[in-house]
Amino acid sequence: MKQLSIFIENKGGTLIRVLDLLSKAGIQIIASTVSDTQDFGIYRVLCNQPQAAFLMLKEAGINVQLTDVFAISIDDQPGRAAQAVEQISAAGVSILYLYSFLWKGKGVLVFRVDKQDVALSTIHTADMTQLTTSDFA
Repeated sequence: MKQLSIFIENKGGTLIRVLDLLSKAGIQIIASTVSDTQDFGIYRVLCNQPQAAFLMLKEAGINVQLTDVFAISIDDQPGRAAQAVEQISAAGVSILYLYSFLWKGKGVLVFRVDKQDVALSTIHTADMTQLTTSDFA
């Protein structure tokens, strides 16, 4: 799954500019998270049209990258996220970052890893449900 990683300065108006551009282009945000440092933030976005959003933001002069991430659906029960992370970690995969949200009564874990091929194999072997952008249409 492709995620937008948008680098924004920590000053008033920068996030709203990105949100306005996405809105005017008809891009639907599925989930997002912001992490920050002292000088800038990284706005990570899952959306319905990642390639179109990437090109539009680049054209507008926004510092953006398309990043490969995994999204898996899990039961919305205590401990289920920990079990999924434990299975992936036990395969020797480091999760670089993770965020989650609820969708249609299920938990969704979105994460980036250091070993994509091993993570993919683990997801399939453990019968985890991998999601794609089209699953959110």
